[in-house]
Amino acid sequence: MKNYGIKVTMPSTDTMAAAHLLGENWSSMRWYDSAEKRDRAFVEMERQPPWYRRGDAPTVVLEKVDPD
Repeated sequence: MKNYGIKVTMPSTDTMAAAHLLGENWSSMRWYDSAEKRDRAFVEMERQPPWYRRGDAPTVVLEKVDPD
């Protein structure tokens, strides 16, 4: 069972949060079998994507999710 997750959201000030794009309540979840796998993925997701232009910066907010 995949109980460990990463919730991805974005700040309300992000241009992609506009209602005609993703909307202010957009979020995405990624699930993992263990905290260790989740934590490794979290570190990778925090890195600057290689396809971004120099000076661009991701604005996503990452949050670890643990089982209740």
